[in-house]
Amino acid sequence: MKMLAALAIAVAVGQGSSVPVVPIADYHQHLFSPALVALASSTPPISQATVVTAKDLIAILDTAGIQRAVVLSTAYIFTQPTRNVENDREKVKADNDWTASQVALFPDRLVGFCGVNPLKEYALEEILRCSKIPELRRGVKLHFGNSVVDYHNAQHVEQLRRVFRAANNARMAIVVHMRSSTTYRLPYGRDEARVFLNDILPEAPDIPVQIAHLAGAGGYSDPSIDPALSVFIDAIKQNDARSRRLWFDISGVVTAATTTEQATLIATRIRELGVQRILYGTDGLGINSAREGWAAFSKLPLTPDEFRTIANNVPPYMR
Repeated sequence: MKMLAALAIAVAVGQGSSVPVVPIADYHQHLFSPALVALASSTPPISQATVVTAKDLIAILDTAGIQRAVVLSTAYIFTQPTRNVENDREKVKADNDWTASQVALFPDRLVGFCGVNPLKEYALEEILRCSKIPELRRGVKLHFGNSVVDYHNAQHVEQLRRVFRAANNARMAIVVHMRSSTTYRLPYGRDEARVFLNDILPEAPDIPVQIAHLAGAGGYSDPSIDPALSVFIDAIKQNDARSRRLWFDISGVVTAATTTEQATLIATRIRELGVQRILYGTDGLGINSAREGWAAFSKLPLTPDEFRTIANNVPPYMR
């Protein structure tokens, strides 16, 4: 299929420059199945309660001039403790299969990741099952907040080690929302990021691990985010081997509410991580369209060359 680079929009980027640049791909997108929307309508809501299909996503990408996207299955939502879903295992499988069927409609444009709650007893089996599905075999999406992962629970940490090991053995990249649950007010910051770096990440030495939202949950006003992110900045500065395959997406980090002070701090942290590790992401159609998300991100005080690098970054799982 002919890519839509010719439709790329000119976005004014960096300190008043007007360099035409648009991301090659959106590395953090979601679809919403009819089953998930039905669940959302009867339990505490997710970001939106509208079915979003692959066709809808392609239209958004075309408007932004973005060629490809990574579709991260949200099947793990069926396992949220607050939702009390019966037979969640089968519902998780069905939602992952629905995502695969949607991705299959646009194989030249979309790449799918399997969604799983890492704490579930069937997590390893679902990862193995997804590794055999062509549309999902490239990666796994884990959402620690949604799954109520507690970094200070030794059983949780051991289970996460198993999950990371399973993904590594299957050569499936990991995209991880590592911010712990805000609903349950679980601790998060530098200490928890150290647990991730020291005890969990080493189990996946051979695959890309993409940390979503710059280690937060969207925005950058949460005071726990910067201390957590600093753990990875320190590891990268020290050439720590555990940081070798780390990537960071900026989905939902920069919004209309981002202050000048926050924008300056985010730009500083991006440079400290290394612009070659940064991936653009939107985080679902209910939060921003891809065009709006990139336009917001483009207001950061980065240089045109830095924006070009970020826009053209391609992690191994997309090559």
